Amino acid sequence: MTAGIIVKKTDGTMLAENKLLGFTFRKNAYLPYTLFNARFCANGEDFENSAEIFFYIDGKLIHHGLIDSLKMSYSCGSRIVSLVSRGFTSLLCQNQIEPGMKLNMTFNQLMDDFYYLPYVTHEDNSVQTGYIYVSGKTTMWDGVVNLSYKFCGTYPYIRGTNCVRITPVSDPSGFAYTDEQLLCRGFAMNGKRLISHFHMADMGGDYKYELEDADAAAYGIVRHKYSELDMEFLYDPDEALAFYDKIASRAQKVFLCSYNGYNGEDLFDLVSFGNINSERIKGIEIKGTTKGVTTEISVYHDKF
Repeated sequence: MTAGIIVKKTDGTMLAENKLLGFTFRKNAYLPYTLFNARFCANGEDFENSAEIFFYIDGKLIHHGLIDSLKMSYSCGSRIVSLVSRGFTSLLCQNQIEPGMKLNMTFNQLMDDFYYLPYVTHEDNSVQTGYIYVSGKTTMWDGVVNLSYKFCGTYPYIRGTNCVRITPVSDPSGFAYTDEQLLCRGFAMNGKRLISHFHMADMGGDYKYELEDADAAAYGIVRHKYSELDMEFLYDPDEALAFYDKIASRAQKVFLCSYNGYNGEDLFDLVSFGNINSERIKGIEIKGTTKGVTTEISVYHDKF
């Protein structure tokens, strides 16, 4: 199994590098971008004005993103480069649109009508979902999250390198692993985000709307959260609390497995291992060293 990267500079120059000392690639169902960091022994000398990174495994493009940081140093006669990159969909988290009520908004309009974001694609979905409310702090990704929840009760995710989706793929690939094929399988949980009680004000400022999370109470967690009336959910304020509760429980329980190599899994493909039977993949982490590549696949049990 071979892994390599191409660094693209602002003038279009491409620098191909394949002497990777180590790398980590991550994506999951609640991360608005793919994340990649690497350290490699460079063939090239000039990495000034480096702008983009392409990461491949066995010729398949796994990550294409902006370079957040890059450092080159000389050590023992070698040029060592370290870099951190996020996929281009991270720009959705860094762009705001004009505040106000956006009526008759569709997913296609939100993705296409405001800004051109390089290399960012999306599923074709022109179903009108009513409106989104854009406050002074709302990003484009916040709008995508709101539309996704209103349209189909889901959370958006990144398919491939930079494709935003709000519905599951209709033709997912399937993967099945026996214990003999795995390095390990296991379970993890996270309770630090759980909220026991949600309180939201009405138009008059009275905290009329409330929701208690029975799961948090079962764990002995007491955490009260107060918020103003969410204009995004004027049509059903109680639904706002249900949404907050789902967000707080994201990735609460994780079933995972790992194996040598990488077989091409992507988010919302199907996987079977142990007691997990054809469930949607919600997390992927690929790690590589000079000794080889390993992949960890995760399935989430939460309220989404």
